[in-house]
Amino acid sequence: MKQEINRVETKVDRIANMKAKLKVMREKDSQDVKGIFRFYELPGGTLDFVYSQYAEDGVKKYSLTDGNLCTIPLGVAKHLNKNGWYPVHAYRQEETGNPSVLIGKKVRRFGFQGLDFIDESEFQNESNVIIMPDSFAN
Repeated sequence: MKQEINRVETKVDRIANMKAKLKVMREKDSQDVKGIFRFYELPGGTLDFVYSQYAEDGVKKYSLTDGNLCTIPLGVAKHLNKNGWYPVHAYRQEETGNPSVLIGKKVRRFGFQGLDFIDESEFQNESNVIIMPDSFAN
């Protein structure tokens, strides 16, 4: 009986922890950031889209014009930078002689150049860090 109660409490605790983390993420993603929208696919054009990351926020419509300074929530800025591309597929021949498909390159459609924010998650992976030799320091 005690084991079942502990298991239930553990599950309740995990759910409460996940809700708390989600609340913190939602608050961070709702903070406004200032930057320049870049529409690489259609220079000078306007991109109209709807976006909703969290159910509590509802769906919001955005209209961004290339090269214009704008203020948008951090979550939308991250969405623009991470999802604004399409793959161009390439083919290669495996060692066995069978053809296979791979993503040859990613073509950027649009992005957001932040003027007052840095996405800390991009710098948490050490493979993104470039260490310059001392000769370049001067």
